[in-house]
Amino acid sequence: MDNVHRIKQDIVEIGKRIYNKGFAAANDGNISVRVGENEVLCTPTMHSKGFLKVDDICTIDMAGKQTAGRKKRSSEALLHLEIYKQRSDIKSVVHCHPPHATAFAVAREPIPQCVLPEVEVFLGDVPITKYETPGGQDFADTIRPFVDRTNVIILANHGTVSFGENVERAYWWTEILDAYCRILILAKQLGKVHYFSEEKERELLDLKQQWGFSDPRNTKEFEDCDVCANDIFRDSWAESGVERNAFEAPPAMGPRAVKSPASADTAELIKTITEQVMAQLQK
Repeated sequence: MDNVHRIKQDIVEIGKRIYNKGFAAANDGNISVRVGENEVLCTPTMHSKGFLKVDDICTIDMAGKQTAGRKKRSSEALLHLEIYKQRSDIKSVVHCHPPHATAFAVAREPIPQCVLPEVEVFLGDVPITKYETPGGQDFADTIRPFVDRTNVIILANHGTVSFGENVERAYWWTEILDAYCRILILAKQLGKVHYFSEEKERELLDLKQQWGFSDPRNTKEFEDCDVCANDIFRDSWAESGVERNAFEAPPAMGPRAVKSPASADTAELIKTITEQVMAQLQK
């Protein structure tokens, strides 16, 4: 049986990290750990995550009903429960508002890939949900198209949610993502972001598989995708309002790269102009 008291202590510790990193202002954010088939520990609402005590932690069931605790459970508990329902391997969920990652949430700018090796190994493609008012089931449902293919999600105009086999691992993905977003913003201020090649990216994906980390780009469904071009979640961009503005797309690489519509239009325009010039010369 899980040591519930110890897990509550872990939640308190991660709450301090979130607060001290500036990922949760005032009473922002929430943390949960699943400790049984129908039992989840979660942080209370309207309480700073930097000053939690063990007896502040609530207990809820998988329907969201509070079963124990002297303070009211988090108002965003349904988001956590939806992740547990979709992923039986997940035991902890962390939601907060890390400022650099949340900037991407507000801009709805896709997270560039093929930039930092550690990010490719630990995160991979990071999706952005469509926006919904926080707290209800509609808000919780926004993660459903993505949760089986990633361990960290950006919530449009809101923040991030990350999840893992324990509360520390769930928190890690948020910290890695925000550090990466900060580096991207700083690099952009210096000039531009340079991408490494598809060949080097596939070397990282091979290492990722060897180390036991899953990645959709290593599955048959995506074996022919352009691994540097955010292809895993691109189909969701239109509904979520995601588009590239701040960071240009990486150059199409290798035989798997798919020609973009813009490239196709340019090629067609060049062909038309060439035909017109040749027609005039023949007169």
